[in-house]
Amino acid sequence: MAGNRKDILLLDVTPLSLGIETLGGLMDTIIPRNNKIPIKAGREYTTSKDGQINLKIAIYQGEREMVEHNRKLGEFVLNNIPAMPAGFPKIDIQFLLDADGILKVEATEMRSGVKQQIDIIPQYGLTDTEVENMLLASMQNAEKDMAQRLLSETITEGEQLIYQCEKLIKNNGVLLTELEINETQALIQYLEENIKLNQRNTINLAIERLNDYTRPFAERLMDNAVQKALNGKNIDAV
Repeated sequence: MAGNRKDILLLDVTPLSLGIETLGGLMDTIIPRNNKIPIKAGREYTTSKDGQINLKIAIYQGEREMVEHNRKLGEFVLNNIPAMPAGFPKIDIQFLLDADGILKVEATEMRSGVKQQIDIIPQYGLTDTEVENMLLASMQNAEKDMAQRLLSETITEGEQLIYQCEKLIKNNGVLLTELEINETQALIQYLEENIKLNQRNTINLAIERLNDYTRPFAERLMDNAVQKALNGKNIDAV
């Protein structure tokens, strides 16, 4: 510090990870802790529902797996996303943390160019003790946090499967037998009941049962759609 050493370079680093909330209340880290600043990093996301035109982006700081245990820095809404099927929009989220500690978050829907951003200026900093306490809490709760994260991911997977199966029945019910519809609805109900119990293993088994049952006729419906698309079209011989 006095200048006696010439071979040491002091760098500012981000003391805690920065990320956003994803489906299920999960913390998805974009800038991990201890990265030197300034730094820019990003990741691509998508929507979870058909026709979704707005997407709330909540920014958090911390090391825990669930956002409820981390520090919320701010949020904004990406508006006017063109209505598309779930999973089709490509939403690029970029974090830029500058040397002054100002975090710029930018979200862009890549297919349409719709863009929104927010600058997060720190209103109050964290003391060294507060940072140490947050890091200690993340280590002490690591096993419990990971179990909670895995459960949340499994529940989200189950809810998305229910959504897709219900949409499949609604849009293609005339192409399914009464038995297929009734059995699918029974398996959906079974999965919903297991989700309420919050038991990851039984939820996974219910997901597997619903997937195994619906996969064959889902493939049949896909083949039917392809056949209709090709109907009446000639393929030129090479």
